[in-house]
Amino acid sequence: MPIPPKTMPTADHSAAPDAITGPDFRAWLDREALALGFDRLRIADTDLGLAPERLRAWLAAGYHGEMGYMERHAALRSSPELLQPGTLRVVCVSMNYAPDLDIDAEWKRIASPGEAVISVYARGRDYHKVLRQRLQDLATRIEARIGPFGYRVFTDSAPLMEVELAQKAGLGWRGKHTLLLNRESGSVFFLGEILLDLPLPVDAPIEPHCGTCSACIDVCPTAAITAPYVVDARRCISYLTIENPGLIPLEFRAAMGNRVYGCDDCQLACPWNKFAQATALPDFAERNGMGGSSLLELWSWTASDFERRHEGSAIRRIGYIRWRRNLAVAMGNALRSEKTTPALKAVLRDALQEAQGAADALVQEHIDWALEAPFLA
Repeated sequence: MPIPPKTMPTADHSAAPDAITGPDFRAWLDREALALGFDRLRIADTDLGLAPERLRAWLAAGYHGEMGYMERHAALRSSPELLQPGTLRVVCVSMNYAPDLDIDAEWKRIASPGEAVISVYARGRDYHKVLRQRLQDLATRIEARIGPFGYRVFTDSAPLMEVELAQKAGLGWRGKHTLLLNRESGSVFFLGEILLDLPLPVDAPIEPHCGTCSACIDVCPTAAITAPYVVDARRCISYLTIENPGLIPLEFRAAMGNRVYGCDDCQLACPWNKFAQATALPDFAERNGMGGSSLLELWSWTASDFERRHEGSAIRRIGYIRWRRNLAVAMGNALRSEKTTPALKAVLRDALQEAQGAADALVQEHIDWALEAPFLA
């Protein structure tokens, strides 16, 4: 849950504007952000320009799928001031999350049907917890320096158009896959925000550098990037494996391959991620073999194993049933793959058959589909 807004009266900073608008304060703010583990800090105002109009068109097209909260909170997304009354500025920060992005190794795992592929961002500690506390620490340090002010911190935890704000602030430019990109870190970073009532000087946006490149569009397994800067979430493997609560549509199951939580293909194909910087934060170090587990190993987990091993992880929020659903699809794809040895196919089939009797109805449907694969001894 987001940290609630401050309820104390805000201070009057108008008598000493240099205290918050001069270069000394900004330099101090940048240093504090770096000390707390953020990689960059930029500041934007609250004018979102044409972004709310584009959001309404995206929702009208139904691209949000089962994410009803996107539509319910569309007005809030369009006006940061509604989330935190009195907001004048948005402090936007980024934090790199990959301990070491080995792009070749990631593609190799995706091409190995018996392996389980987890999106890089989810292999460590839940980023909501990491960023939120550090954002709160930054706000507390600001308060200690200048006195009380009104603020609220967020990290993917409220209806806020954070990529649009981060782009406006100059943290990067929006890539054709809709993620934020910059020259130093590619797209392998998280975003966080502090909405505050201080009239801080704003930063300028930076020029986009995608040019004519369409690598992210071309590589998408399900053609979810329907046009530059437009993603149909209903086709996106990240949506299908995480946000989608029900059946994986038949038309997308083969394309999922062995991706059981999220999908990084558009990021792996992006030339800018060759420059991704490794994080120094231990919070994002890989946990429980999430970068190197087999489908069979993860399928063997009980519900209690899932809860225990994913404690403190973003993966835990999808629950055991969706986890098993995703694994069943990946195992079915392994059974259909010419790269899978007959011996492994036999073991995969046995594991799926053993689970049939006690499987949840949702999982059972995907097991049945998986077992429809021809058996090659």
